[in-house]
Amino acid sequence: MHETVRALRTIREQWAALLLAIETPPVDHWPPRQLAHIMREGDDELLVEDRAPLVLREHPAPLNLAALDAGRAVERLVFDLADTLAAAVQHSTSGDPRAWVYADPGAPDSHRAAGSRRHGLHFACVWVEGRVLDEDTAAEREPDGTVSAPPFEVLPPHLLHEVRRTARIAEARVLRALGLDRRETPLPEPCPWCAGELILYGDPEQAPTATCSTGPECTAPVPLDERSRRVWRWADLLTLVAALSATHQNSAVE
Repeated sequence: MHETVRALRTIREQWAALLLAIETPPVDHWPPRQLAHIMREGDDELLVEDRAPLVLREHPAPLNLAALDAGRAVERLVFDLADTLAAAVQHSTSGDPRAWVYADPGAPDSHRAAGSRRHGLHFACVWVEGRVLDEDTAAEREPDGTVSAPPFEVLPPHLLHEVRRTARIAEARVLRALGLDRRETPLPEPCPWCAGELILYGDPEQAPTATCSTGPECTAPVPLDERSRRVWRWADLLTLVAALSATHQNSAVE
């Protein structure tokens, strides 16, 4: 259960970054996307407010088709999962804001045609998480004292397994599209202090790091890791970005 909830929350937390990636030309994984996020502070706040599903937006000229394809695939996975769960455990709850409303392509207006999908991926992830956590599964007492059936039944084991499987697939697709999955990437430029090879390490469970292959002889002002390599951890990466940028500018002038 905890792994499923973590995956759903990762999807939500990285969704703004994926929307930004769709509007940004594909680039190498330097600087790390987490730093690019800081360097473009404010952009994600603008995009996260626009939560309309990607399938309902116009994309006249997306700059990153791979990110757009990933986003659409993730939406489809999560929306279809919500449909499956609602069909299995949701009671008839007409007018209840907690209910998942199915898409109805034949409806006369766009809101009813999209159903709950019109609220976007964030809403769908939160709704699915609620089913995983057994929210609103207890009988409810009405104002007149009568007891009514709960809005939802508890998810059976086979559906809990399906949610876990789908959430992990969707999470992996988002992280891979953003370059945040586990990987090692040699940087094209050498270390500014010793000309050694720089390696960027990405991991979805922790902040990115970079190392220099030269070892303790490198004079970079950062500590050594357990293998005696200079290592730029999260707090030091902006320093490395600045040093590489300065080296590149000096080379251009020369």
